[in-house]
Order: sequence, then structure tokens, then C-alpha cells
Amino acid sequence: MQDRTQLLGLGPFSASKPRLVGMRETPLLGYEMRILVVACGTHAAGLPGCRAPAHRASCAIQWHILPAWMMKGNLMAGQGRRHQARIFTSGFGGRRPLVPCAPEALEHAAQASMTRRAWAYIAGGAGLERTAAANRAAFDHYRILQRMLRDVSERKLAVELFGRIMPLPVLLAPIGVLGMAHREADLAAARAAAAEGLTFITSSQASYPMEAVASACAGSPRWFQLYWSARDEVAASFLRRAETAGYEAIVVTLDTTQLGWRPRDLDGGYLPFLHGRGIANYVSDPAFCALPPPAADPSERPALGLRSLPAVVELLRSWPQGMLRALSSPTAVVQAVQQFVAGYSRPDLTWDDLPRLRQMTSLPILVKGILHPDDACKALEAGMDGIIVSNHGGRQVDGAVASLDMLPAVVEAIGGRIPVLFDSGIRTGSDVIKALALGARAVLLGRPYIYGLALGGEAGVRAVLQALAADLDLTLALMGCRSVHELNRSVLVEPHGIGVTPSSRRSGLDGETGLPRSSC
Repeated sequence: MQDRTQLLGLGPFSASKPRLVGMRETPLLGYEMRILVVACGTHAAGLPGCRAPAHRASCAIQWHILPAWMMKGNLMAGQGRRHQARIFTSGFGGRRPLVPCAPEALEHAAQASMTRRAWAYIAGGAGLERTAAANRAAFDHYRILQRMLRDVSERKLAVELFGRIMPLPVLLAPIGVLGMAHREADLAAARAAAAEGLTFITSSQASYPMEAVASACAGSPRWFQLYWSARDEVAASFLRRAETAGYEAIVVTLDTTQLGWRPRDLDGGYLPFLHGRGIANYVSDPAFCALPPPAADPSERPALGLRSLPAVVELLRSWPQGMLRALSSPTAVVQAVQQFVAGYSRPDLTWDDLPRLRQMTSLPILVKGILHPDDACKALEAGMDGIIVSNHGGRQVDGAVASLDMLPAVVEAIGGRIPVLFDSGIRTGSDVIKALALGARAVLLGRPYIYGLALGGEAGVRAVLQALAADLDLTLALMGCRSVHELNRSVLVEPHGIGVTPSSRRSGLDGETGLPRSSC
């Protein structure tokens, strides 16, 4: 590639208003180095090879390393290539990403930045955490089959969900107690999602009231996730508030009617809700505040003393309505925490309850936590508008089946009548591609964005989202696809299969995949 010089301007300039006069481009390590000449005197100052007239007046010289396609105005390069270029350009200037791109490095950096208790709650899983490990291992059951020379100069990553065109098939999963990762918690994450045009799903266990999170989302799409508590009036109030605040869909989580056995939290003796964290939606809710004081179980009443002083201080400092409010009404604080604990679990829910939930809101309802195709059919029969295949990131049941392994069976049972989304284990662009190829309309991203939040607040979340989008875009191109809508089972191969045993046929499982067979 030959050096190219472009004359951008000549003539007299004001010393108080420096102007760009010329630039020279020269190849450097596959990129092009742009040398900008900025006039600071009466005339422009030049560089060798630049046609701007040389002058003894002082000038400022700016160096920019840009990829060749940027210099040539090649608009066919996708967002993955552009994001790469920004990182490499910054690296040439001595600046490395503050938020690592490698998933393992991202996780390790986040762990180093968080407290032991916060890390245990966010990264921990149920039991031996075999389900969390299975979620990741399931992606290795499938390999991407690349195709060549198919003109992938333009890629389309957008998908449609409930009338919304989303720039990426990615939503930010509902995650509670984000305040343990960063003080701006859901607000920072929601702003990041809005900046990237993505849907943010606010958790019932958010660190800020849903109305404040909705404001942070600005005009971007947001959904609200509901934990259906023991009091229907509270659930109905949450749904009314969500509608008023402009949420566009409801995600009701079915797999957490009780907390799972999580040794990391248990060994630390720490449940954030008892410390005033993650209950902002409750203490700001009129129906919740109107509930009569709960009948406290004496066995669940903590012993107060010097050893409990740190917990009391944390409770006061973390109180969603502020420390002064907590200090002025300590009895109300204690009763609110007791009320939350008493009403959180709802193990008596059945499929017959879903139509009642359907009557509480006009918004689309998606059920999260579906793994068996028969349950997917029941959700469809109950009038649900979408399904999220998920095992709660391995946080509820140890040794459970991986979410990805059950995705094809659920998709087949639903048959395209309502959208099927995927959650649990997404880390890379190829993970997204595999989930879409197996039938998911979109995926939910969980822990990785919390890691970004811990490292850099809003900017950290954006860095994670941008890296995932770039990875997805580049992987789609390199495998020979122009659009996420081209993804199906034909782009995947299964080198070893999921595994079939003789008991598979006797139990009603599919003889080829070992998965449950069902159709609605």
C-alpha cells in the first residue's frame, strides 16, 4: 500500500482557533497511521509529504492509528471489526481494556474487586455447583460448522420480540441485589443497556425501586421480573407499578419458590435480604407496607449483641430508603425484613395459578425456569406469551440438567407458537450462536454483566455488552452467515452426542438425543 496524502485545507488561520490542515496516511502493521497537522499560527505548518505549505509557526501534530478500512471509508466492516480496531488502537497508545475481554479474566478481575460475601452470593451455585458447570459444559456438546466464501460483508444481528426490534438477540437477565457489586447497581446496568439499545429486565430483588430503574432505562425497552410471593396483593401491586412505569413485559420466575441450598452463602452465614439489601421494591410498595406485622418465628429471631453489631450497621447503611429513615423507625425496619422473609417463599403454586396471574396484567408474560417440554406445553395452555429455558444459572438445584441440553426439546414442543428464550451459561458470541441455532429467539446474559458492573459501573457493563456483540458479529461472519436468522441446526455438529442409555427408551426419552419427547 502506498502512502496517500489528503489535503484538507489551506490558507490563513486564527491562532485562537487551531484548524486541521492536512493529514498523511502510512501503513503500519496492517493498519494505517494517520498524522494530523493542526495549524496554530498564521499559516499551516507542514510535514514531509504533506502539500500544506511549510511555515515556521508552531503547530500541533496528532497521531492516530486507524484500521485501513476506516481510512478508506469501507462501510461494509461490521461492529465486531470496529470494536477490535478501537481496542487495538488504544493498545498502541499504551491503554489496555480495563474490563477484560476473556471470560475467565473478566471473572477473576471481578472477584478481586468484590467482597468475599458479595462474590459468594453472585458467583455461587447450589450444592457442589455441578449444574453451573454443566451449563458451561453443554456448549461443548455442539460444534460450529463453518462455511466459506459466502459474502458476509454485511451482517444483521437484530431480532424482533413482542413488536420491538432489538439490535442484538441479547437481553440483560434479571439479577437481584446488584448493589453488592456496585453502589449504582440496577441504575448503572439499566443505563448501560439503554446506551446499547438492549432490553433490561429489572428484578423484584432490585437494589432500587422499579420506577427509578425505569427512569434509568429512559426510552429503551425494559421488562420486569416477578417473584410471586405468598401475598397475591403484593404481586398484583408490583404488576400495576410495572405497567405504570412503562415496563413492556413480565417475566415470572417459577424455579425459585424457595431458596436453593447454596453452601457459599450458608458457610458465610449471610443472606443479603436480612441486611436490607435487595428489598427496595418491597419497602416502597403500598400493598407490602399495608400488610399486618408477621407472626415471627422465635427460632428465626437473631440474637442481638456485640457480635451482631456489624450486621445491624450494614442493615442501617443499606436500607433502601436511607439510613436516617431507618434510624427514625427501627421497629418498622425490623418488621419489613421479617415480612419479606415470611412472604418470599411460595411453594404451593401450581399451573392452575397462572391464569390468575394472567388476569392481573395486560402485559405479555414469560415464564422463566422451564426445562421439561411438558411444562412448556402447560405454560402455553395457561396463556403465557413466552418461555425462558433456564435453571437459574445453577443456583437452585445441584446436579440438574443443563439448560442448553433441554432447549431443543422445549423448542420442538412449542413449535414456534410463542417465543422461546434461553438463559444460563452464556459467556461468548459462539454461545449465543449455538443457543439461537438450537431454536432460541434470544438469550439472557447474567453473571458477565455483573462482573463488568463490579469493575466499572455503567462503563463496565457497556464494555461487556460491546465485547459480546463484537464477538457475536465476528463469529457469525467467520462461520459464513449474514444474519442471525440463518442460524439453525445445520450450522452445528454433535461430535459425541448427549448420550443415550437403554433406559432412555423405557423412560419415554427420545432414542437419538436422550431428551424428553413432547408436543403441545
